[in-house]
Amino acid sequence: MQRTLSLIKPDGVAKNIIGEIIKRFEGAGIRVVAMKKLHLSQKQAEGFYAVHKERPFFKSLTEFMTSGPIVAMVLEGEDVIAKNRKLMGATNFKEAEEGTIRREFATDIEKNVVHGSDAPETAAFEIAYFFSTMEIVG
Repeated sequence: MQRTLSLIKPDGVAKNIIGEIIKRFEGAGIRVVAMKKLHLSQKQAEGFYAVHKERPFFKSLTEFMTSGPIVAMVLEGEDVIAKNRKLMGATNFKEAEEGTIRREFATDIEKNVVHGSDAPETAAFEIAYFFSTMEIVG
């Protein structure tokens, strides 16, 4: 079994589509083994996205991620990183396949509703950023 981090970003929370997104995960055979709703501080957002610190979009991304609450989840399943990324769709919602979360709900490249880890190493860091091992119930 593989685990990954999924975030429903402030725009997804504001659109009240948390249940719809979870329904898609569960429909694809993915289990939610941890979940919490929180409001990131600027420092927390900058720490999470530190890998992008030198990118031109870092400031706007961290400001957006602190603009409202998010839902953080640990997802578990066979090949869950790839499955989750397929369900999310391309980062640029205009390039995402029909039926994906981003194609249906995103409004721009930054306000693209969800985040998901892109590799096992990234998933390990990202899960640990939001969850202690005691909070993950498999």
